[in-house]
Amino acid sequence: MCTTNLDKFFDYNKAWASHILEENPNYFKDIKEGQKPIALLLGCSDSRVSPSTVLGNNLGEFFIHRNIANVVSHTDLNFLSVMQYAVESLGVKDIIVYGHYGCGGIKAAFENKTNGLIDNWLANIKDVIRHHKAELDQMEDYDQKINLLVEMNVLEQIENIKQTSVYKKAIDRGEGLRLHGWVFDFSTGLVHDIKKKYKLAPAHV
Repeated sequence: MCTTNLDKFFDYNKAWASHILEENPNYFKDIKEGQKPIALLLGCSDSRVSPSTVLGNNLGEFFIHRNIANVVSHTDLNFLSVMQYAVESLGVKDIIVYGHYGCGGIKAAFENKTNGLIDNWLANIKDVIRHHKAELDQMEDYDQKINLLVEMNVLEQIENIKQTSVYKKAIDRGEGLRLHGWVFDFSTGLVHDIKKKYKLAPAHV
């Protein structure tokens, strides 16, 4: 029987499930009853930035949506539906935009080359580049420019969340949604709170 590199994941899964049941025989029975996540996380699709691995969250803690460069697009019904379900059905109060330094989507938008269909998606990031052109022009190091754009993109997506009908309705109902901006650093393995770096409040304003 032919095996592939994917077969190891089934072996891991069996060992993991067995270990979980040894520690808590009711674990899967309990999570089957429903979910009550503590946060909605919008992350990048990059395979190296798995939130569950990096942040160590358990099943049921994060409601997660991922796309190229963690973008909040007002034409993206996929994310908007996820956000609405998280806020209105699951009662989530914390929303995290989770980027990462060295993001390929940010690099592609910055270099402004023709990449095909993805260029339509990257147009959202090019708006961020235009808004911060003066700051970027003052920086000589390429990696520093990309990392600044990563941070600015996270903050820009937080502002985009504030413009959604889901967010506005929640605020009108008196529900205090807290918006957070986190960035994962490949070089250290650490996650940084960007809103703290720029001294911005996590709660809605």
